[in-house]
Amino acid sequence: MKKYVSRFHYLTQDLPGRSHAEQTQMACQAGVNWIQYRCLSKTDEEMIPEIHQVASICDDWGATLILTNHYHLLDKVDAQGVHIEDMDADLAVIREIITDEKTLGASATTIDNLLQLQKQGFADYVGYGPFAHTETKPNNYPLLGYNGYRELEKYPVNIPIIAVGGIQLNGVEHLMQTGITGIAVSGAVNNATDPQAMLKAFYQKTH
Repeated sequence: MKKYVSRFHYLTQDLPGRSHAEQTQMACQAGVNWIQYRCLSKTDEEMIPEIHQVASICDDWGATLILTNHYHLLDKVDAQGVHIEDMDADLAVIREIITDEKTLGASATTIDNLLQLQKQGFADYVGYGPFAHTETKPNNYPLLGYNGYRELEKYPVNIPIIAVGGIQLNGVEHLMQTGITGIAVSGAVNNATDPQAMLKAFYQKTH
């Protein structure tokens, strides 16, 4: 079942001065229609009421809500799917648990990873990166840069590709020209002096 995948994914973060619900409200007001709730610091019991809040906001604005990693919470909250960051996760098992009704995103850092995910057929889209250096999710993977996405043209890639990792506003147009489906952003928005204006700018450049 082919699912809708937005061209602009906004990831919430654990921020000291702005809750996930506040980040979600701000994003939806800026026109963003795909929110990925990415919480790494709370227990399930703490997350569930917060996800209810976030889901309610997304519902009001007609936005898609994706949980990062916590697929085991999908039967307790109203979210449309999950994005699995663990590249060793068994997506066949996760797909069976969440059913075909839910959207499943997966992560890849190399062409081989990506093609393997496509061949398996469980993921609805792939977050492919890192494009550039990122502090949001520190890692030692090689940076893909624009050429890493242009390379995809040489392969039979037909799964939606979302560029991730260290994407700044001035790189969006070049990235979108490589033929990818869209981009995912977190730090560039959350660390901006005017996050809402930054969200609007990213959204406009991807639509």
